[in-house]
Amino acid sequence: MDNIVIRANNISKQYRLGVLDFTSFKEEWKMWWAKKTSSRNHQANADFSNERDASEKWLWALRNVSFDVKQGEVLGIIGKNGAGKSTLLKIISRISLPTTGTVKGKGRVASLLEVGTGFHDELTGRENIFLNGQILGMKKKEVAEKFDEIVNFSGIEKFLDTPIKRYSSGMYVRLAFAVAAHLDPEILIVDEVLAVGDAEFQRKCMGKMKDSAANDGKTILFVSHNMQAVRNLCHRAIFLEAGKIVDEGNPENVIANYLNKETRQLLTREFDRLSTAPGNEYITIKKVMLTPQYPTGIDIVDIRTPLLVNFEFWYNGEHDINLMCGVHLFTVAGECIFDVSSQKNDFTNGLIKGECLIPGNFLNDGSYYISIIFVKDSSSVLFYYEECLSFTVEDYREDIAWYGKWIGHVRPKFDVQLHQV
Repeated sequence: MDNIVIRANNISKQYRLGVLDFTSFKEEWKMWWAKKTSSRNHQANADFSNERDASEKWLWALRNVSFDVKQGEVLGIIGKNGAGKSTLLKIISRISLPTTGTVKGKGRVASLLEVGTGFHDELTGRENIFLNGQILGMKKKEVAEKFDEIVNFSGIEKFLDTPIKRYSSGMYVRLAFAVAAHLDPEILIVDEVLAVGDAEFQRKCMGKMKDSAANDGKTILFVSHNMQAVRNLCHRAIFLEAGKIVDEGNPENVIANYLNKETRQLLTREFDRLSTAPGNEYITIKKVMLTPQYPTGIDIVDIRTPLLVNFEFWYNGEHDINLMCGVHLFTVAGECIFDVSSQKNDFTNGLIKGECLIPGNFLNDGSYYISIIFVKDSSSVLFYYEECLSFTVEDYREDIAWYGKWIGHVRPKFDVQLHQV
């Protein structure tokens, strides 16, 4: 396998849905006996068998998944809930067997698939460290050499001799990751559990995984719904959908494909007929559009992306009035981020166009919607087109280990200067 440490070949996994039927053996025996004693029952038996087959429901959690992972590579696995990510990791960890296909690997595997995986609730933190070491095939002396490093990293010194059934979920994760990362596994498998930890611990874990892959040659499989974490940590990514690999390669490209499929955005509304267009006797909407001004080589909306709002409307109102148009931006929770307006204009009846540019490096990541207001003489609302556009801004950071939510609704790129005094 050369430097390939994991090779998955046509893995498929099927699950039976529903409750096991404990009378099925008895029923099967009756069917067999009926076939032996009377040919007249053949058709009835066939109908019964077909009915049972129809009542049994099966789910393919994975279908023909194949990939290789090299030594020292960090592979990100992304996809929405139910895509098959956790099932795949359980098969690689040998917790579950595939229905078809094979997985070959070289080296010891440490898995963090659920909070407290591999721990015994009645044992203390100290005892669980040595237990996990033995599970990984290490001698007691080897674990003892790493013991202080594990405890310092986990930060739970005061609770080391407390049974872990009394640990919080955050303490579980701290100890579990510290054990898995420091007991020298060749392959580390992490499934979203780091989201339980606080920001400081996330930074430590991300830094440790980067260092382990770059300097120690450890191979890491990392599942997360946080695209920034995948972007910062992983060398390669796989996009799973309905149990199949639909994209694989450079993390930036795979993430863009995933987000474009998963993010529901309403970027354009256009109306060709006045009779069906929103509005009233004064304002009739022809078009509203949000156009991302993508930098070269980028095709997802992230915090760097400028957003151009274009709108067109027919005006049919009084002459010699001051018409203003305002663009309102709201969070998905309904909090107003800004209210910006045009200058007062004296328009005649007809088609009017407007635009507003939301600069890049202004909005924080999150989901937003836009409303447009049309005002007469700075006081009377002619029409308010609510929630006409919606969009999602993705996170983007360079060389930052922590991937928690950045506080605030806006994220302007202001310079902060430091000077030695």
